[in-house]
Amino acid sequence: MGLVDLASLAGAAVDGHVLAALAAAGLEGLRTRHGYVVQRLLVGPATATALARDLGVTQQAMSKTVAELRALGYVETVADPADARARPVGLSAEGRRTVEVARAARSRLLRQLRARVGADRAGVAADVLGELLDVLDVGRHLATRTVPAPRGAF
Repeated sequence: MGLVDLASLAGAAVDGHVLAALAAAGLEGLRTRHGYVVQRLLVGPATATALARDLGVTQQAMSKTVAELRALGYVETVADPADARARPVGLSAEGRRTVEVARAARSRLLRQLRARVGADRAGVAADVLGELLDVLDVGRHLATRTVPAPRGAF
């Protein structure tokens, strides 16, 4: 199996690992697509329209996803001082807890990997995967947390 195939499988497996950690922490109902929204909201509150634009999905799909996250208690409507009619959402306390739990799960996984292969090899692998993201034109979105969702994710 090649590098790209393994990277794809690893990404899906890490997503499953994180979702299992979230469920074990009592954070139920989350899906991989929700993570894209949560990551974007770490930058600050946004309307469904802005989220849809930033993540490259339709307004309708994003409105549905935001409604799901609101119903689950992970996002909440916040005031927009510049426009009283706007309905931006931000992470709720439970939404911020999802970030903490997910980060902890990824950190544990990285420690396990480094224990198996060493910090140097793990660092080289991270560099290679970073280059793969650049080839896919995703790397430039990392700093702004606007990684486009894969087609069909929403």
